[in-house]
Formats: sequence, structure tokens, C-alpha cells
Amino acid sequence: MNVPRESVPAATPQVGIATPHESAHLHVCGRATYIDDLPEVAGTLHAAVGCSPLAHGRLLGVDVDALRALPGVVAVLTAADIPGSNDCGPIVHDDPILADGTLHFLGQPVFLVVATSRDLARRVAARAKDVIHAEPLPPVLTAREAHAQQLYVVPPMHLVRGDAATAIAAAPHRLSGSFSLGGQEQFYLEGQISYALPQEDATLHLHCSTQHPTEMQHVVAHALGWAQHRVQMTCRRMGGGFGGKESQSAVFAALASVAAVKLGRPVKLRVDRDDDFLITGRRHGFEFDWTVGFDDDGRILGVQADLIANAGCTADLSAPVMTRALCHFDNAYWLPHVALHGYCARTNTQSNTAFRGFGGPQGAFAVERLLDDIARTLGRDPLAVRQANFYGQSERNVTPYGQVVEDNVIDDLVARLVQDARWAERRAAVEAFNANNPVLKKGLGLMPLKFGISFNVAHFNQAGALVHVYTDGSVLVNHGGTEMGQGLNTKVAQVVAHELGLPLQSVRVTATDTHKVANTSATAASTGSDLNGKAAQAAARTLRQRLDAFVAEHPQHAGAPWPALVQAAYAARVQLWSDGFYATPGLHWDRDRLQGKPFFYFAYGAAIAEVVVDTLTGEHRVLRADVLHDVGRSLNPAIDLGQIEGAFVQGQGWLTSEELVWHPQTGKLATHAPSTYKIPTANDCPPVFNVALYEADNPADSIHRSKAVGEPPILLPFSVFLAIRDAVASTGAPGCLPPLRAPATPEAVMEALEAVRS
Repeated sequence: MNVPRESVPAATPQVGIATPHESAHLHVCGRATYIDDLPEVAGTLHAAVGCSPLAHGRLLGVDVDALRALPGVVAVLTAADIPGSNDCGPIVHDDPILADGTLHFLGQPVFLVVATSRDLARRVAARAKDVIHAEPLPPVLTAREAHAQQLYVVPPMHLVRGDAATAIAAAPHRLSGSFSLGGQEQFYLEGQISYALPQEDATLHLHCSTQHPTEMQHVVAHALGWAQHRVQMTCRRMGGGFGGKESQSAVFAALASVAAVKLGRPVKLRVDRDDDFLITGRRHGFEFDWTVGFDDDGRILGVQADLIANAGCTADLSAPVMTRALCHFDNAYWLPHVALHGYCARTNTQSNTAFRGFGGPQGAFAVERLLDDIARTLGRDPLAVRQANFYGQSERNVTPYGQVVEDNVIDDLVARLVQDARWAERRAAVEAFNANNPVLKKGLGLMPLKFGISFNVAHFNQAGALVHVYTDGSVLVNHGGTEMGQGLNTKVAQVVAHELGLPLQSVRVTATDTHKVANTSATAASTGSDLNGKAAQAAARTLRQRLDAFVAEHPQHAGAPWPALVQAAYAARVQLWSDGFYATPGLHWDRDRLQGKPFFYFAYGAAIAEVVVDTLTGEHRVLRADVLHDVGRSLNPAIDLGQIEGAFVQGQGWLTSEELVWHPQTGKLATHAPSTYKIPTANDCPPVFNVALYEADNPADSIHRSKAVGEPPILLPFSVFLAIRDAVASTGAPGCLPPLRAPATPEAVMEALEAVRS
């Protein structure tokens, strides 16, 4: 018996409602439990990591006896103490848990100290430079240096359509350029942490702050040489992830688990913030070289580009990050002839990893910077140049990787934003202001976006869920996604409540647990609600069908209150729990040719930002931001608006203040603490911040026709960078192209100002 969504009583809709985050009341009063809040089991030991003092070297040995003799030290473990596989690489098995033979970056874990207290463990681990014996080797510290030496973690990738070289040569106008786009630290509020508790019969229960419980289960099992069913991984919530806890939590999970099993005692490993910076990777910084041919209206006729990512010392997730960068180079634009080449450069720095957008923002940033140059060269409105290049509805609608853009709303969305934000009027006002102010200069920037939703690898696009109905009518849900503050559990609870026709308070979502839902995918790529919402809906729908069938056979229970109906069904031995499963349909991908349909649908958005720049100091302030973002039919408008606002400010920080600096000789990350790495604060938020949802049903059969909202809006603050560049350009001659790098720190702005003035 099919029970469509429309059969849910109209009086109890639960989706599309701006309900509070399910843990908000716990967050605000400090009662939301994170891993370090769990009561410690008697006998718990604490661990700390001893890190490499060299960016590159040959490891000769570790004087572990000197460390083991210190008071409070219970054990010191090296690579030789790992009973199974000394590897935590998520794709390529090139990432050792503890260094063995070669030191690949300054900060690489070399040994683990286990002591009676965290403070003792940290003090002993800090002696690493005195006990690690190594022969220094020359490090490679920049992506361009590695690219020149053809040092890559994976083979180069090439995305080609048509004949770009011929199209460029025949174009009326041509431009070439290079620029740098820095990386970004995830800076989650809760640092990396794992708490491993040995259980009976050689099993283990691991609490880990991770976006990928199943991968942690696999890594720990492999490190111990165990079958996976002996490892239980649990995560109730994270204090932020942003991609930094997708694969990079693995080394800490493995170390805590190996120590716990070896010593037969619980072991907690909570990493200090400085060590977290020095050990873990972050958003890939990119270098770009490009040549473009275009016509008098600014339409791109052909483009060639090299995208060089700083992958760090191992592959990690660099291959899919580069794939997504190449597949988002087009952003919202029809590019008839392209030749894109992606290089994942191997350097002696931390192995870079997932970050909100997963390479998509880097790829899209390249074409936006390129279009900005085209508009300035032609002296045309940057809005008009972008509109001239937009994808069409029935033609000019196939991406370079072969996917048809079937759900295009970019023209209408941008037109609405431009009208509401008064783009033309404000451009004239900015020009008038700049003409009368020699020191302060204003700038206006616009950013449209098209962002693909799904994992690059088709088989990751699946999810499972369990829904239990208890005899009092309360409902418990477990799914494979993880809650990192983004509201996933809230949305899943809404979906289940809506499907069963219940008030939201009747539904509770429990901790993610590999003993409940197995073989889960990471909560990443903005797929959390899409995948887990559909799986939970399927489970709830099965229960609804069983209860409908029960009422059809026992009409005396028709119209009974929900608890009474549930009790009657239980007495009649109706199964009151169900599993649900969902696999995204229609995806296919040829990773060798970079062709196929990698995305289930696209999300769209646009932003306009206005800034003022002090030309004496290079400092800037964002005065106003206007955003219109496509979320399909929103599951929860309050959460979606929060995600858009948070992504905007986070991306603004990436492009303006969050500068990563490595020492040019030693390779030490100099910006490894809040004192030197500057994330945005409340004072950096635009004082005028207008955010609206472009609501229309998702043409794809997503959960309640909603669209993902986690990653796409990270592209919106490109408008801030473009506005700063616009302000800088106002100090130079017409048509000047400010060589502004990202992040646009005051130093970078001053360099660009000097360049355009001279």
C-alpha cells in the first residue's frame, strides 16, 4: 500500500517550518555533551603526539627509553607498536599513522606518549625534538616548486572539450594571467579528539569527533588487525567539522585505539589547538595559470587553464578535490572550448583535505577572477559580462564534463537580486564616492553560482536509517549522518515526524553509531539531508504502511489517538520498527575521461557586496551584503538561513584575513594559533546583511524537493573579494587589472594598490 507524502494530515506539517535546532536549548546552557564532556571511566589514560621537528628527513630512531623513564609515563608507542596496518590514507595507502622511515612534514606524528594525565603526556611529547634522531633532507614547500619538479600525489587530470587553442587564437580578444588562492584552516571549535574504551572479548568502543564513523571503524580495525565488527564507533555531535574531520580524524582514532588495546585501559587523545594546526591539513591552496579568448561582449570563446593544488605530503582526498575543482571551473557559464589541467602537487607540508566546498570553490574562483579581468579589459559592466556567459535553457546547457544543466534558474535569480539590491544605482553611487574621496575607495562586487550536489564517487551516494516506534507512541531515529551543528538531526526528525503525522517533539534522533547503521558515507558534499532524510523517510513510510494495513484489517482502531493505535498494533504483533535505505539515482562517472553525470542536481545563488578600502593602510570593511540563494523547497528556513549566513562569513574570512604562512626554510607553519591566524569575528559581519531564500521546488526528486545548503553558499563571499578588487582598481587607470591575491590581507591590498598606481 503506497502512502504518498500528501496523505500526511495537513494539520500537522513538520517540514518547511522554521523550528529551532534540536540541540539549541542544550547549546545555550552548556549541557550539549561533546566527547570531552563524557564521564571518564576509571583508569582512563591520556595520550599526546610527539611530532617531527623537520619538514623532510630520514628517520633514524626515537629514544623511547628516555621518555618511558619519566614520571607518569605509562607507554611510548612508535610505528613498530601498531599490530596491523600503519596507514590511514582514505584512498591511496600512503599516509602512515606514525612516521616510519621518512619524515614528510614538520608536525608529522612520530610517537605517542600515554600517561596518567593529559598535562603530563603533553609535556613529555613536547620533548620530541630531543629524542627524534633524523637526517635532514631538502624540503619542497610550495606548489609551484613541486609542479616544476613534477612531484604529484596522483597523476595529472585533464578536462577537455572542443579545441581551446584554436578558439583562443581566433578570438577578437585574448588575455593571460596567473594568480594565487590561499588555503584555509577549518578552525572547528571542538578540536580533534578520540576516546577509546576496550570492551569484553577483544572488542573496542570508540567515541570520535568525526564526519565519517565508518571510515574510522575501518582504519581502527586495520590498525589493530581486527575484523570490523569488533569496533564500534559512536559520535553524538561535533563542535564543527567543515571537512576537517572527514579523513583527518583517522590518525587520532587509530592512535587512541591502538594504545587502549595494547594497555587494556581506556585512552583519551585530545589534541592541543597548536598541535591540531601542525598535524592536520586544510583547504587546498591553488595556483592558477590561464589564457582566454573572448568576443566584444565578453563571451568566453575558449579557455586554457592549469590548476595547481598544494596537496601536501600525501594523497588524502586531493584527487576528488581536484576533480570537483575542474567540474566547477565553469560555475554558471557556458564554455564552448576548454582545456583544463589539474595538478596535485606533493609538498613537505601537512596533507591537505576536505573543506566546505571540496575543491568546488577553488575551481569557481578561477573563472570569476578571469571574468573580472575580461569586464575590466572591455570596460563593461561585470554583471553584463556574466549574463552574456550564463548557461542557456535549451541550448548552451551542457557542461564541459557532459552533464546537461536541466534545472537552470540563474537568469531569474540574478535578475531578482540585481533589482532588489539596486545594482545599477549603487554602481553609480560608488563611482561618485570614489571621484570625491582620495583616500577611502568603495567597491562593488557580484557573484553568481551554480554548485553540483552529490559525491564524485557514485557508490558514496547511499544512506541507511532505523526508525523505532515505542509502545507509548514515541519515536527514535538513527541514521548514518553526523551532526556537526548544521542541523542535520533536526531536519531528519522533521522528515520522520511529517511522514508519520506526529508533532516534532514525539521524535528523537540518537547518536550516530556503526553498530546501528553500517557502511555509512561521510557527512560531506552537502548530502547529509538528501541521503539520510530520504533513508529515514523510507523507514517511516514502511511503518506508516504497516499501520495503515493494520487499521484496514481492524477498522475499530480508525481514528484512535496515536499512542492507542501503536499499543493496539503491538498487541497484534505488528512490527513497530523499520530500516530504510536510499541510493541517489541516475549518477554515472568516468573518472579517467572526467565525463558523465556526477551531480543529482545543481544549487544556485548570487550575492552583491559593497566594501570600503583605506588606501593608506590596505584595510577594508564590508558595508553591505545582499544574498539570494536557492534551497529548493526549504525543509527548515531558519536553519538554511543560518547556513547561508555562516558560509558567507566563513568564506569572507578565507578570502580576506585567513592567511597561512610557512617558514620558507624550516617548513614550520607559522600561523598555527588564533594569535597569528585570523578568522572573522562578529565585527567583520556586514552591518547590512540581507539574506533571502529563492524558494522553488527542486526539479529532482530530492527529500521534499529541497536542495542542499551546506557547501554552495561558500561561493557567495567571492563578491567581497571582487568588491575589494573593484575599489583597488578605482585608484588606477581605466582597464587596469589589479594583481590582488587571495586572501586580500592589508599587505596584499597595499601591494595591489602600488601595482595599479605605478
